[in-house]
Amino acid sequence: MTRINKNKASARTSSLPQFSARYAAKAKIVKALAHPVRLYFAEVLAEKELCVCELQALVGLDVSTVSKHLSVMREAGVVRDMKQGTQVRYRLATPCLVKILSCIEQTLVSDLLHKVEVLSHE
Repeated sequence: MTRINKNKASARTSSLPQFSARYAAKAKIVKALAHPVRLYFAEVLAEKELCVCELQALVGLDVSTVSKHLSVMREAGVVRDMKQGTQVRYRLATPCLVKILSCIEQTLVSDLLHKVEVLSHE
């Protein structure tokens, strides 16, 4: 069933106007951030470079899982890696992503305040 849904989505995307490739590229970045661990990594890596072992210690996941998350982020261009001795260090590729994360946080707060307001009027 998943394969059918992916095929339908692919068919819809291919029938979009020419600008769809640009939106597909943007969607790849958004998808790379669409996991709580990866969002956390983006925030942490905006502050400083870290290696896999340091990120692993922060989240308590096994090294292979952390590496997979970083791979998804790297393939989308969200993080950059650089070899330093025996370690591979990661950093956020574009600091402007911090603004997006801040906007998401503001949206959460705004939505929560709206819900509180609605409930207080009932």
